[in-house]
Amino acid sequence: MTENDNSESDAYRKALHKAQVELVKFHKHVIENDRKILVILEGRDAAGKDGTAKRITEHLSPRESRIVALAKPSDQDRKSWYFQRYVPHLPSSGEIVIFNRSWYNRAGVERVMGFCTNEEYEQFVHTVPIYEQLLVHCGVTIIKYYLDISRDEQEKRLKRRREDPLRQWKISPVDEKALSHWKDYSQARNEMLLRTHSVFAPWTLVKADDKKSARLNIIRYLLSRCEYAGKSGHGEFADPNQVFLFDELLLKKGVIAP
Repeated sequence: MTENDNSESDAYRKALHKAQVELVKFHKHVIENDRKILVILEGRDAAGKDGTAKRITEHLSPRESRIVALAKPSDQDRKSWYFQRYVPHLPSSGEIVIFNRSWYNRAGVERVMGFCTNEEYEQFVHTVPIYEQLLVHCGVTIIKYYLDISRDEQEKRLKRRREDPLRQWKISPVDEKALSHWKDYSQARNEMLLRTHSVFAPWTLVKADDKKSARLNIIRYLLSRCEYAGKSGHGEFADPNQVFLFDELLLKKGVIAP
């Protein structure tokens, strides 16, 4: 590691620490004011959702913060209302909950891999804005992130997973098919963003090829979205070139990975 690399790592650790201090202040406000915060992390396989979720919750009270990463639906889940298995995991008063993947599985992997029918998919995209509006009406603050990575970066990360014995638990049969279905996932992503972006629960896009920068900017954006007691004028705002609200024009301008 070069001296420059050491300097960059030190700068990152200091910036992350500063942001996490603000997160603790925010969490204290959430607890004391019975707020309900739901953060949704979506993105392709290996986009950095796990690491982001860990950095957000790292110093929060474990009693009032949770990471939810559900396994594939059971037979009983498939017979139930689609959103039903997510309801028990929604934030209660005073909680921050992070969904590492969410009900948007239906618009991503289920859509691409044929795990749902066209009818089930259409029902989902028609009802999810209504569902999310209801949650917001009932006091839940929803912040939805889509972590966007390039094809080359995904290939590097998946290769690293296969070769690292400490990361092989992350590899699944669906992951192994991710690259071969790259264009299908791009099309599914674009349609999901267009059809489920709303005033009540807008999509925030994150350019995530640089993991550390993405994590830091996601936290900064979260803090900027929420008011809380003790919020300092830390002045560290998310980089607007890395974290930004979805707009249809972004698809036409090629800002998102094709």
